[in-house]
Amino acid sequence: MSEGRYRYMPLIGLSSEDIADQEQSTWKFWRRRRYIVAVLAFFGFFNVYALRVNLSIAVVAMTENKTLILSNGNLSYGPEFDWDNQMKGLVLSSFFYGYIVTQLPGGWLATRFGGNRVFGIGIGATALLTLLTPLCAHISTSLLVAIRVLEGIFEGVTYPCIHAVWARWAPPLERSRLATLAFSGSYAGTVVSMPVCSILAAKLGWPSIFYVFGVIGLIWFAIWWGVVKEGPECDPNISPSELKYIQDSLGNRPELSGKVINHPWKDILKSGPVWAIVAAHFSENWGFYTLLTFLPTFMRDVFDFKLSATGVLSAIPYLAMAIILQIAGHLADWLQRKRILNTTQVRKLFNCSAFLAQTIFMVAASFAPNATGCIIFLVIAVGLGGFAWSGFSVNHLDIAPQHASVLMGLSNTVATLPGIISPLLAGAIVTHNTAEEWRVVFFISSGIYLVGAVIYGIWCSGVRQPWAMEQSTESIHTETDQCSSPGTEKDSHCYTNSAIDLTEQDEN
Repeated sequence: MSEGRYRYMPLIGLSSEDIADQEQSTWKFWRRRRYIVAVLAFFGFFNVYALRVNLSIAVVAMTENKTLILSNGNLSYGPEFDWDNQMKGLVLSSFFYGYIVTQLPGGWLATRFGGNRVFGIGIGATALLTLLTPLCAHISTSLLVAIRVLEGIFEGVTYPCIHAVWARWAPPLERSRLATLAFSGSYAGTVVSMPVCSILAAKLGWPSIFYVFGVIGLIWFAIWWGVVKEGPECDPNISPSELKYIQDSLGNRPELSGKVINHPWKDILKSGPVWAIVAAHFSENWGFYTLLTFLPTFMRDVFDFKLSATGVLSAIPYLAMAIILQIAGHLADWLQRKRILNTTQVRKLFNCSAFLAQTIFMVAASFAPNATGCIIFLVIAVGLGGFAWSGFSVNHLDIAPQHASVLMGLSNTVATLPGIISPLLAGAIVTHNTAEEWRVVFFISSGIYLVGAVIYGIWCSGVRQPWAMEQSTESIHTETDQCSSPGTEKDSHCYTNSAIDLTEQDEN
């Protein structure tokens, strides 16, 4: 990328009028291009999870006993696909064999070709492959597994790429709200797709699930490709005041000027804060993927719910998550802006308290005597996980903004392992479909949440790491635990930015 592409504005302090103009009426997202990016990213992640979760519902319809019309015209009663739990686990986990491969490459591709482009192509290609899923399933189970692996390969780039987008678009004091707005699309997609998939399977047959959501994904891709640009300086529709606000708040960094970024892998792999993020991401995904893939089956096995009911009830915990994510993101930014807590404290408080609550309520759900009690406990457990996403999921941008996409690739690589291991492990444990067997599955998830809370609580940091420092006199200053307050001498390792200082002064 040549530097001539960008209309970079000199780093000068923002006026109070500029700041007020950018912070008023932020709910009117259409007036702020960065919020349009966030809303479209929300629908992007909506599609990511709708395309991922569809098979979790479809597999129930594909394997339930029903009257079948054979090719010779005779009637038969039984499942269309006669798979045992271990085969179901293989089919459901096959997506993640591809997904894990492209996490780190996705982060690298985002820094080279633009996070917006790779993000869009990843979802668009997955949607196209989804349209082919019913055909592949009818040909052979092996072909179904193969196309799910391909879908995982394309979808694997999405999380690393979105951090490359935020590195260009998100002012530091708005990171939590913009990132969690986008990430909440994952849970909204789960909430909508689960009951809709159940209805489609019951009314039109399970293949309709893949056709409907495949088409929706392609429509989103067309909109994203036409609207979202690599950075604010490339967007012809951004206002001068918003461009100035974003650029001044981010400072003069290599990824903003088009310079090639060299990632210090040795320092990254030795960094405690990096591995704290990795451990938290792994822990959150273990519980999430366990419920995502097996909650409909669990509700059927333990509480004898029909397919249409399992889809609706299984979606409720993720509705709570989608709502709480918005609250958590705004609260995290507010606590930082008001200097009630510094970034490290916000990340630790939100992440560790969420994990501890999830530990308790996952265990409680496993002992629930009825479906109502179980759903209530799971709503609390999954819903409070929204606070965790305001901890670890944006922490990459705190400690190394220019390397955030590859750090997300690293953490999501490890965090994808639960998607492979958890369904296979659950399939091996649950052999007789009893409540006691499912209880073991829930115990494992609770234990992993607890371990994740301990590791993150010890090694988490919200401070920009020494190996992420650039040789520049202008950069980001968002940490009250990294730099001293305005008017006092700043730490010699801190990066200052008068735009951020002014924002903080005006808000206090």
